[in-house]
Amino acid sequence: MQIPKEARRKARSLFDSSLDSTGRPNSETSLRIVDLLVKSSPRHTLQILREFTRLVRLELNKHHAVVESAVPIDESTLTAILKSLEKRDGGSVTLETKVDPSLIGGSRIRLGSEVWDSTLVSRLNALAS
Repeated sequence: MQIPKEARRKARSLFDSSLDSTGRPNSETSLRIVDLLVKSSPRHTLQILREFTRLVRLELNKHHAVVESAVPIDESTLTAILKSLEKRDGGSVTLETKVDPSLIGGSRIRLGSEVWDSTLVSRLNALAS
């Protein structure tokens, strides 16, 4: 089911008003917007809410990094990775670590939709193809 253009525009407008001075979604403002939207119940409320939450989720994911490695990474390395990602992103980044032995070695870092993959598995797959 496709969202009506009117609902998409309204959701984008609400999303833009939920951003703080750094250009990131403000949780209190977002909750107030959702509350007011539910209370006022405009046309296409459900589609507006879905699009609004999708926009907020995408924006939050842009600033969330997932670091995967075959073995646990020490704190000093994680701190260096975090500082590098924050410098690249221009603001604060949340960091999540995952240990995946199937990677064999190296690491894979995802920040939003960007992926830096230096795992042995990806290198072996590249050689195979």
